[in-house]
Amino acid sequence: MGVRAKDTDDYNLSAAMQGVNQSNIFYDKEFFNWGSSMVKGDDGKYHLFYAQMPRKHGFYSWLTDGRVSRAVADSPTGPWTHVGVVLEGRGDGHWDQYTVHCHKIYKFDGKYYLYYMSTNSGDMDLTQAQLEEVRRSKWKPDNLRGMMRLNQRIGVAVADSIDGPWKRFDKPLIEPELPVANQVNNVSVTQRPDGGYLMIVRGDQPDQPKDEIIRMQAVLLANHPLGPWHMQEKPVVKDYNSEDPEVWYDEERKRYYSLYHAFGYMGMITSVDGLNWQRAKNYKVSDKSYLTTEGKKVAVRRFERPTIYLENGKPLVMTAGILMPDGDTHSLFIPLKQ
Repeated sequence: MGVRAKDTDDYNLSAAMQGVNQSNIFYDKEFFNWGSSMVKGDDGKYHLFYAQMPRKHGFYSWLTDGRVSRAVADSPTGPWTHVGVVLEGRGDGHWDQYTVHCHKIYKFDGKYYLYYMSTNSGDMDLTQAQLEEVRRSKWKPDNLRGMMRLNQRIGVAVADSIDGPWKRFDKPLIEPELPVANQVNNVSVTQRPDGGYLMIVRGDQPDQPKDEIIRMQAVLLANHPLGPWHMQEKPVVKDYNSEDPEVWYDEERKRYYSLYHAFGYMGMITSVDGLNWQRAKNYKVSDKSYLTTEGKKVAVRRFERPTIYLENGKPLVMTAGILMPDGDTHSLFIPLKQ
């Protein structure tokens, strides 16, 4: 008898994670550097698309003032050199009026697809005072930040070149649809072995009290990176607060893996068909800490926005957004042992 698909679930991401040094940390004095995603260019260099929020507006301004910038390096773990800003909110009259955040970059069939989250204030014109309130306040179901949280949608920008120009669209690519409710964010895409595409997004679990949020994840399928994307009925993660999914197809093991953070640790789930998910054999990947090349364990307040960079089908680097105990942030690049 042949080996059953479920027996191939032996990838141990935690054991693959190596120590980092200063060249694996990407920091900016004027912006909070956060989650990042990369592709290898035709020039042989690594091109990093990374989230930034202005320090002058505070960390929570990811909902109002986020932008995606690009950096370049000779190695997928850095050091990185900033090239320029790629996408920002387009302003009044656009669905992506405020912020560009929680993005992922992919190259499919010779084109670059930059998926991202944005939001707007609907028919309401925010004053500068109100905008500052959204930047600084914590979420409540009936405040302005709560309104803009509900308006989060997923879009995509497309380019023929890593340098752009980037074409955006008049409407979001993904709207909230059951089994997720209220809003959509945290997009991640991978190509299926049959040539189609699989997407995981995060939204809210429906039928929850107004003042409570349970984040849940759902899967969509499409035959083209631009869709149409078809929401699947069965959730990826339900009744469990987790976010920032990062999905990829493991060609060697013939199964999907998806990484997420669960507000205290990172966990990894797996699926053979992309529709039915379960915890991976090596489920817990990391607590809120990372190791240095000297073997020192560095505890952090947030260890989020994980992405896995694959080269030749193999996970090569994990990236993450790190919030340090002193409130500072940086983008982190963890080499993965092959």
